[in-house]
Amino acid sequence: MLLGRVIGTVVATVAYDGLAGVPFLFVQPLDKRGAPQGAPLVAADATRMAGPGELVAFEGGREAALALEPWFVPVDHTIVGIVDRHDRYDEEATP
Repeated sequence: MLLGRVIGTVVATVAYDGLAGVPFLFVQPLDKRGAPQGAPLVAADATRMAGPGELVAFEGGREAALALEPWFVPVDHTIVGIVDRHDRYDEEATP
């Protein structure tokens, strides 16, 4: 599972049958410290509730295609949850 921040929305004029009604969002992947990592990507929103500025958990690859109903729709990334809180502990501080 990966962390990202929603930075925008995508509007598709034509959608694959299994993706009708599924929102698509621009997501900026984040590293473990919460800093932007890599290029933004487009993700299907399985929660149908994420919005701009929210911290989200997303999957990529085969797991992304299995996260939506029906299974195995043609997507590379899928938002699977909205993160309410993210606590990080420094590696040096842990025993």
